[in-house]
Amino acid sequence: MNRAKYFAFLVLSLLPLEPITLAEGVYCAAGDSTNTKSSAQPTTSIGGYGNAFYQRDVDNKTAMMDLERVVLFVGHEFSSRTSFFSELEMEDAKVSGGEDGGEISFEQAYLQIRIDPTHSISAGLFLPRIGILNENHLPTEFNGNERNQVETFIIPSTWRELGIGFYGSLSSVPASYSIALVNGLSSAMFEHGSGIREGRFEGRNASANNLALTGSMRFFLQNTVIGVSGYYGGSVGLSPRQADSLQLESGIFGTPVIVGESHLEYESEGFNLKVLGTTVSIPKASDINRAYANNTPLLEYGAYLEIGCDLFQNIYRVAGQQLIAFLRYETLDMNAEIPSNGILDGTLKQRHIVCGLNYLPMNNVVVKVDVRFAHTGNQNPALILNPSPVAVPYNVDNTFFNLGLGFSF
Repeated sequence: MNRAKYFAFLVLSLLPLEPITLAEGVYCAAGDSTNTKSSAQPTTSIGGYGNAFYQRDVDNKTAMMDLERVVLFVGHEFSSRTSFFSELEMEDAKVSGGEDGGEISFEQAYLQIRIDPTHSISAGLFLPRIGILNENHLPTEFNGNERNQVETFIIPSTWRELGIGFYGSLSSVPASYSIALVNGLSSAMFEHGSGIREGRFEGRNASANNLALTGSMRFFLQNTVIGVSGYYGGSVGLSPRQADSLQLESGIFGTPVIVGESHLEYESEGFNLKVLGTTVSIPKASDINRAYANNTPLLEYGAYLEIGCDLFQNIYRVAGQQLIAFLRYETLDMNAEIPSNGILDGTLKQRHIVCGLNYLPMNNVVVKVDVRFAHTGNQNPALILNPSPVAVPYNVDNTFFNLGLGFSF
C-alpha cells in the first residue's frame, strides 16, 4: 500500500461509521490539542488547522506556492480524568514514492490523566514545553507566513518525542511547571545547516538507550508571561560495543545535547511583544564529527524580538476583526563555536527582519502578507564541493515576499 492510500485509509479509519450528532458527544475543537472541553460524559472532538502561501525570492527572481501543511486533530475524553489527543499532519500536499518532499506523520498522540484540576500526566508522543512556538503553532496564533527561524533551526519546532511528562501549577504564586522524560536525539542524523533538527526521532523507531530530561517554568504577571525551559539528553543510542568502536560516549545521557531558553510575552489592548533567547551546547561535537563527519558545532544560539499592534482595535475601531501589523528581528548562528575538526560556515550566521500584516476577518481565519529581509555571512570555499559551472553566485542579502492564508477550527 503506497503512502497516499495509507493516508486515506488512516483518515477514514478515524471517522465514525455512522453520522454522529453534536448531541451524541462530538464537537469541534477550535485551537490546538491543549484546548479541551471537560465533561463527565465521554466526548469526541474533531479539529484541525492548515496554511498555504506564495513566496517570491526577489533577488533570484524565482517563486513558489505550497500547501505547507494540513493537520487533523482527533481527541476523545474517556472520563473527567482521562483523555486522548492526536494530531495527524500532512506536509506539502502530496506524498509520492521515490520523490522528495511531502510527509505524513503524527505530530501528537498521547494520553492525558488529570490527577486534580491543576496537575496532570501526559504519556505518548507529545510536545515538550520548550520555547513559545512548540506548543502554540497554529497559523492564526503567530505573525507572518513563515514560522520564525530561531524556533525552527535552534529550537527545532515542532519538537515531539515519545515519553512521559508531569504538568502542574503552584497555588502560592501564579506559575506553572513541567518536567518530562523523553527519548534522546541521534547525533548520527545531525545535518550541517539545520542544527539538531534532523536528529529528532519524532516517534519513529526511537532509541531508548539514550534519554532526555526537559523542564520548564512559567510565571504569569497580569498581561505578561515569563518562561524558562531546559533540555539535557544523550545523542548516542548505540550499544556500548558499537559506541566504543566509534569512540563515542554511550549511556542514558552519553554525548549530551544541552538546550536552554527563556522568553517573555506581553499583550494588552491590541499591543503584543515577544522576546526569546536560546542556546544549544554540544560539548562532545568533535567526537561526533570524527564518527560521522557531519560538521556538528559546539555551540548554537538564537534570539528574536517581535512587536505587533492590532490596527482595528487601536486606530480604525473595527469590531470582530483584527488587522495586526508586526515587525520581527531575528539573529542566529548555527556554528557560533566549532570544534577543531569542524569547518566554519559563514552562511549559518544570519539576521532576519520580517514585517507584515495579518488580517483576521474572524478568529479562526487569517490572510497574511509579509516581507523577510535575510542577511548571512559569506560562503566558505572549503564547503563547496564540485561546484556547478552554471551555479548562481551566492548572495549574502536576500528578500522574500510572502502572501498566504491559514485557518484553525
